[in-house]
Order: sequence, then C-alpha cells, then structure tokens
Amino acid sequence: MSYTLFISDLHLDPARPEHLAALERLLEEHAGKTDALYVLGDLFEAWIGDDDDAPFNRQAIDAFRRFSDAGSALYFMHGNRDFLLGEQFAAQCGGQLLDEGTVVDLYGTRALLMHGDSLCTLDTAYQQFRALARNPQWQQAMLAKPLEERRAIAQGMRMQSQGNNANKAENIMDVTPEEVVRVMNEAGVKHLIHGHTHRPAVHEVPLSGGTGTRWVLGDWGDLSWWIIADDQGLRLESKGISE
Repeated sequence: MSYTLFISDLHLDPARPEHLAALERLLEEHAGKTDALYVLGDLFEAWIGDDDDAPFNRQAIDAFRRFSDAGSALYFMHGNRDFLLGEQFAAQCGGQLLDEGTVVDLYGTRALLMHGDSLCTLDTAYQQFRALARNPQWQQAMLAKPLEERRAIAQGMRMQSQGNNANKAENIMDVTPEEVVRVMNEAGVKHLIHGHTHRPAVHEVPLSGGTGTRWVLGDWGDLSWWIIADDQGLRLESKGISE
C-alpha cells in the first residue's frame, strides 16, 4: 500500500531523549515502506546552525539517513524554532528543504503544507519577529557568530518566548480563520496540513468552492502525532511517546 506521513513540532532536545527515541522507532518502522515523510517544522527545540556538531544532533541526522537510504523520500520545512536549518542538514539526512506553502498531490488529493506560524496573524509581536528571523541578512549575521554565543542566544530566546506566550490570549496564539480561508483559496486546495499551534484536530473550513479541511498536527509531548495519507484519504493518529 502506498502512503505518505507527516509530522511536526517534535521539539527535539537533549533534555528529552525519549522523543528522539520515539522518532527513531517511527523512522525504522516506516523506512522503505512509506513513499515519503514530511517534517513540517520545529523538528528541534532550537537549531543554531548546520555546523552544530553536538552528538544529539548527529544521532538525529543518522536516523534520518538510515530512513532515506532505505528508499523513502524525506522533506523538511522550517518552523519558528528551527528556521536556521540549512541545505547541509537536509543533504546529510538524505532529504531536501521545502518552501512554506508547498502544494503536494497525495494520491489524487491536493494539499497545502505549512508550518502554521504565518497563519497566526493576530500575534503581531511574533509576526514581527518572524519577518526578522526569516531575513537572509539577519540569518547570515546570526550564523557568523561563534557556536557558544549562538547557544546562549537560543536559550535566551526560548525563555523570552515562554514568558511572552504565558501572557497572550488563547485566540492570539491560534490561527486566524480568515487567513486560513485566504491561503487555501489562493492555493486552490481543499486540504491544509500544518502544525505549530500544538492543538491537534481536524477542522472544516468554508471555502469559496465548498467545504475544505484543516488538519492540525500535535506536538510531541506525552504523545507522538502523525498524519497518514493514502488513496483512502487522510487520518490524524497518535500513540504514547514510549510505546
């Protein structure tokens, strides 16, 4: 049976080795069986550059390489935590980077793929940061800093983000419905797959050409989440992180 998998928001971190172990099990289970795996952002809690040679990062790269060497295609999309993921990382994994807003054909069903952070338009402070962090000149300046300095900056940014989010209203941190409708109509699709919000669900979306579906991947906490697509459609699934 031909099928494709989608995951996002693993937030891999050396402090949580069980999540990398769960990813390794998922990759081993589906290597050479699934047509493709799409990682839709925030694979890592923080990624400070492809030159970061930490053993934890190497372990993740090696797991992806075994998966891709078995014959399954592998794609990565940037998230708000790992926007510095580069071509070197993708190549070492045997995969390739995808642009935000890529449309793929899933066995006759067209789907729009996003990380999801750009859909949260009411969070104006975050959108300003996002525009800065995606700027090539800003990224080059960041990558030019020594590794240890980048590690300290990333730690500071994580703490600031946690503090900021604690004071934000729930609706500001979720997607803006009008923006969802806009991007789906613009792409001409009935299906949107994204992560970022950590609110796994399947939503109906009123589109100009009928009703669409928004598929939201969950973050990997106590559960691992994925979407499977085949010729029967799409399904959102999960299981315990240690299973």
